[in-house]
Amino acid sequence: MREAGRLGTGIGWRPEIAGAVENMPGVDWVEAVAENLCPGHLPESLLRLRARGVTVVPHGVSLGLGGADRPDEARLTALAERAEALGSPLVTEHIAFVRAGGPLTASPLLEAGHLLPVPRTRDALRVLCENVRAAQAALPVPLAVENIAALISWPGEEMTEGQFLYELADRTGVRLLIDVANLHTNHVNRGEDPAKALGELPVEAIAYVHVAGGFERDGVWHDSHAHPVAQPVLDILADLASRVSPPGVLLERDENFPEPAELQRELATIRETLERAGATARETPEPAGTTARATGGSAVTPAAGRVASPAPAGPPAPAAGQGQETRPAAHTVTGSAEPGGLAPVGDEAPRQRVALAQAALLSALVAGTPAPEGFDRVRLGVQARSLAAKRADVVAKVAPELPEILGDGYRPAFLAYAQRRPMTGGYRRDALDFAEHLLLTGLPEDSGTRRLRDWWLERSGPAPLSRRPGARLARATRRALLRH
Repeated sequence: MREAGRLGTGIGWRPEIAGAVENMPGVDWVEAVAENLCPGHLPESLLRLRARGVTVVPHGVSLGLGGADRPDEARLTALAERAEALGSPLVTEHIAFVRAGGPLTASPLLEAGHLLPVPRTRDALRVLCENVRAAQAALPVPLAVENIAALISWPGEEMTEGQFLYELADRTGVRLLIDVANLHTNHVNRGEDPAKALGELPVEAIAYVHVAGGFERDGVWHDSHAHPVAQPVLDILADLASRVSPPGVLLERDENFPEPAELQRELATIRETLERAGATARETPEPAGTTARATGGSAVTPAAGRVASPAPAGPPAPAAGQGQETRPAAHTVTGSAEPGGLAPVGDEAPRQRVALAQAALLSALVAGTPAPEGFDRVRLGVQARSLAAKRADVVAKVAPELPEILGDGYRPAFLAYAQRRPMTGGYRRDALDFAEHLLLTGLPEDSGTRRLRDWWLERSGPAPLSRRPGARLARATRRALLRH
């Protein structure tokens, strides 16, 4: 029997494996992508799981709490509605930015279509803390935020990942969703030590843990969520479980789904890893003068998500080669300034600096502008190609008619299109823009082109076009195509 307040072992719910998840023994809870759910029309599978007492946690991917802009109120409202519709004990999001540009930089707003890392600097920490507090105030349940995987590193970072997460939890009381697969990814791609990161974390603030698969190619680890969980990821999970008993652990799988029996085997391996690590920790005597091993069950108060007990032992030491002044001291916010070296509350300069830096990076990744100074250009190229490939994959999912119409020509045509045409709206808008681009470039008039034209005309009615930039040109395109 599970302890009160603990999630147990879970799996990411996806429509493709809904039936398998319902019939899978030993699944205590599931996590569903928040943006794929409609509160008034929840999938029957999730309703059946809820009726059986299975906890469902909405997992957001588009809020962009690490971005320079303040959280969008509509997105926060949507996340809150999903939490209430599902009766969830908490909601989760990512420590990432997903868009950049706009009014803060007087430049076009760009969408990444992916989670990108925030720089571990005082400026970025201050912006992230303000955004997290705004999200906490708008949500009906506690918020937990996830560390992300990255292919690139920001130049001039002032904190390690563990220090950055410690400060975030300490300053806001937010809970942490620790993805051990992402720690492994950052170990391979950025040379970061996962054991060091775990040693610097406030483990008592952990809400739950993600475990996922990936693959390595040419020295780069790709966090694919489409491959079996690798042993190094399980080793990091064991290290974490030797330090704290996590309230919940969840297996993520987003595509390339194996047979249900294979998913069950992976869940069994995760349970065995946790049990072995826990047994080893219980057999290992605590050094004199240390506190008991954290249980992970009572660290956060349900009402506000605040770190309650046990309290962090104190801020971790600075990263090697950094001075003590590079890590802000733990504090409580008082008055109009943030102690520990952060800018005064209400000072917009840090937010604007973060906005300019993120816009320059995202523009280099999706619009082909020059790489910002200090970045590894080779890695930027890998990241840019990865973003374009993911964009092509998602557009193919939301508009499956496009690869059907274009056949083998879909992917090269889309990648060529995406090279210098950044995404400025959602993926459905991207699909329409891609089809419009192909029609305007004068493809040979064959049955495929006619089908593409009919598809575009059917979906690009006057109402959607009138609400987006370039509406006049698009309407002219529509009239020209209708004449044909």
